[in-house]
Amino acid sequence: MEISALDPATLPDATGNYTHGTLVAGARRTVFVSGQVPWVRQGTVPADFDSQCRLTWHNLLTVLAEADMGVRNLAKVTTYLSDRVYREANGRIRNEILGDHRPALTIIITDIYSEEWLLEIEAIAME
Repeated sequence: MEISALDPATLPDATGNYTHGTLVAGARRTVFVSGQVPWVRQGTVPADFDSQCRLTWHNLLTVLAEADMGVRNLAKVTTYLSDRVYREANGRIRNEILGDHRPALTIIITDIYSEEWLLEIEAIAME
């Protein structure tokens, strides 16, 4: 399987370590990861955004690991933030997690299901 970035020269550069589109060729399996949130099995939620963001990514990657997949398999990531103030921290942590991997990416500022959650992340991964 090959995941390739689609960044047409006629569009503005995609900033923030993402690509305008993702072409997946030769995929055998697809995983749709439901929105992951910043809580542990016992139901506790960290108070600060950085901890919530790292925990949410941990939970998402744990789902991928269950399918023997990881960051390199991500084709599309959608992040829901509860407030614009978290944009920079979200981008910084996402870039740490993804490294040089650039999936298609959408960020939406919206209400989140639980008031204590500051973000939710869903994804599509392929192999």
